[in-house]
Amino acid sequence: MKVGQKELGPYVGNPKMIGNPQIFLNSAIPITETLGMAGFDSGAVVPMLAESWDISSDAQTWTFHIRKGVQFHKGFGEMTVEDVVFSHRQIADSEKHARSANAEEMFFAENGSQTTPDDYTWVVDMGQPFSEVPIYELIGTPRAVGAWMVSKKQWDEDGEEEANFNTAATGPWEIDEAKTGEFWRMKAVEDHWRVTPAFAELIFMEIPEESARVAGFKTGNLDTFVMALDSIPEVESVKGATLMQVPNAVQAGINFYGQLYMPARDGGGESWPAYNPDNPWVSPNSDITSPEWATARTVRLAMAIAIDREAIVLNLLQGFGRPITLKDWMGFEDRLPSPEETWPYDPARAKSLLAEAGYPDGFKATLTTAIRGAPSEVEACEAVAQYWDAIGIDVDFQNVPYGTYRPTAVARTYEGMSCHNVGPR
Repeated sequence: MKVGQKELGPYVGNPKMIGNPQIFLNSAIPITETLGMAGFDSGAVVPMLAESWDISSDAQTWTFHIRKGVQFHKGFGEMTVEDVVFSHRQIADSEKHARSANAEEMFFAENGSQTTPDDYTWVVDMGQPFSEVPIYELIGTPRAVGAWMVSKKQWDEDGEEEANFNTAATGPWEIDEAKTGEFWRMKAVEDHWRVTPAFAELIFMEIPEESARVAGFKTGNLDTFVMALDSIPEVESVKGATLMQVPNAVQAGINFYGQLYMPARDGGGESWPAYNPDNPWVSPNSDITSPEWATARTVRLAMAIAIDREAIVLNLLQGFGRPITLKDWMGFEDRLPSPEETWPYDPARAKSLLAEAGYPDGFKATLTTAIRGAPSEVEACEAVAQYWDAIGIDVDFQNVPYGTYRPTAVARTYEGMSCHNVGPR
């Protein structure tokens, strides 16, 4: 099967090296597996490489029961708890993985402990009761914020670089060859413990131009492709073509930066460059009851109600979507306020609120697209910039890929906003 992708980027098989996640494409997904798998219908994590797990009554100690008989690719033998601990250690030690700090805190906490009583059991005392929400990302479906399993034996024998590009993992597909900017070729794993693929080969092909991907599909050179919403009518006109949709696969929101209240790294001297109270949406006072905090909140509220989310869904997403109550909670809406409690689109009130906060003429702000492959993400971000411009905010719009923007966010030097698209949490 040949799949047309707008952008591939470099193939990355080791979780320690991942650092540029895409929405529709992650090299880990076909090739690797995690301890659990996100259930779209239930919103819960269901067992995968872990047959089950037990949680102590105080939620501090987690016991993972590892599935027996799972084989690594390329002849590297059966997966055991040694590989599971190793893979999580890779993430915790990573300077690129988006959840490295979470992995360190959860699985290798200084005031906690972890033991392996046998080859298929991992007991983790996290040192304190831990919520299921952050661990949900790490043990759920393989993706850039997940923890997938790789062979420690391969790493020890072949080294980091070979293990990264010729990955011995456990998924139903095995990496065969990859060339950055051209293709990734994977071959089916026969008699896979979970599912044997329906075709022998899976090839992701990088084709940047939408028109070229559409043409490739119409001529039979592509079996499927990730398409822009504008291409749907043309694709549906192809005899035998089926439009495949994945409901609730992507959620979009806006990240605000410059407002992290962080102490200096060494306990003294200059603070981290993550906090800039000169930004109108940032309070110079960390007391949430202070007038300064109220002013910053008023600015953020004005920016929120200046955006017509319904119009973005209807006009740019062609109805494929819906406004969400709160970013990062998609799939858990039953725990959130009802839609009636969300902020309505009200540009007149937004202008009034800016004036109330001391910005009658608006202010300057930077907005970055942080492109990750979601449908109409650039157009939607441009619309946000236009909505803000309409209430007097002078927006410096930066249309750049996520991989370009991310280092500045990680270094805490970016102080604007970003249009951030993520998968379900």
